[in-house]
Amino acid sequence: MNGKSIPSPMTPPGGVRRFGARVFDDPRHDPYQASAKYREPIHCSQCGAVYKAGRWQWTERSATSIPGTCPACKRIHDGLPAGRLTLEGPYLAAHEKELVQIARHQAEQERAEHALHRIMNIESRPGSLEITTTDIHLPRRIGEALARAHDGELTIRFSEDAYEIEVRWHR
Repeated sequence: MNGKSIPSPMTPPGGVRRFGARVFDDPRHDPYQASAKYREPIHCSQCGAVYKAGRWQWTERSATSIPGTCPACKRIHDGLPAGRLTLEGPYLAAHEKELVQIARHQAEQERAEHALHRIMNIESRPGSLEITTTDIHLPRRIGEALARAHDGELTIRFSEDAYEIEVRWHR
């Protein structure tokens, strides 16, 4: 490349150009994100999250609230995670309980602030542990916490054409 940015087809004339090889033209990157705002008040009939003030949050629902399903519960139901964190290496076998505890703690902290950021599943396999999540931020947060607490090698890879992230921690 010659160092110049390439405008997206969605960039208005005179608008801000985007840098980098990965450009999303669709303003909705996550297929589970609603194309328009939800009609308030609405609550998720599965997890109890409430859509209020333009976002899903943990708060008490009003008496006039109508039931619905939040994007995180839809992802969990469909079994399509946005994030995948894989823990590998000989260190895992001796410290699996501690590592899972760190992952759950990070998830609880994230979930308190962002109702849609959750762990979907933790699956132990021979030689590895896989944690799937409903968003792309939580796996990175967990991976960075593991790297701070237990060192190891952390690799983060965002998908080129989808709303997905793959994080690998190895020690």
